[in-house]
Amino acid sequence: MLQKYFSSDNKLEAGCDEAGRGCLAGPVFAAAVILPAHFENELLNDSKKLSAKTRKMLRQIIETEALSWAVGVCSPLEIDEINILNASILSMHRALAQLSNKPDFILVDGNRFKAFEKISHQCIVKGDEKMMSIAAASILAKTHRDEYMEKAHQTHPQYFWLQNKGYPTPQHKRAIAQFGTTDFHRLTFNMTEQLKLEI
Repeated sequence: MLQKYFSSDNKLEAGCDEAGRGCLAGPVFAAAVILPAHFENELLNDSKKLSAKTRKMLRQIIETEALSWAVGVCSPLEIDEINILNASILSMHRALAQLSNKPDFILVDGNRFKAFEKISHQCIVKGDEKMMSIAAASILAKTHRDEYMEKAHQTHPQYFWLQNKGYPTPQHKRAIAQFGTTDFHRLTFNMTEQLKLEI
């Protein structure tokens, strides 16, 4: 069972998570979610452990019932300029900046973050398996990014983004070797080393 709150003093907590950090193509997406005190859903979990159908269903519930939610994005060009770690954190900051309710405390999946507007935060390794708000953020980040890559697939079907969502699958790597890269690709994201694997 996921934990509802990290603190016990009724602070307004925002959970943050990103999606697309390990991809060769597409932006990195992040979400920030503040859930209401009464929120309960036994299906809520780390987005990677859920089916696409369940993620889409939970996205609708989260976006309807959350006190506040937002999604932030960093483009492939920004990823190339500032690196994927900084882009992941920046996309979280962009999501947090859009929240209609300002949180008192921020929960972040993983072990790296930079302070946002002097609001206290806590990094939690595998937080999307432990905290409801981070799990909710993981679902929004994942579904919004998947939706983006599915649309990108329509103009670049040769890269099979409908299936791989930009991740470095053998199929995706073979397509890059055959067709080259696009504006959707991260050109400095260790592309040479990635393409050596299992082509």
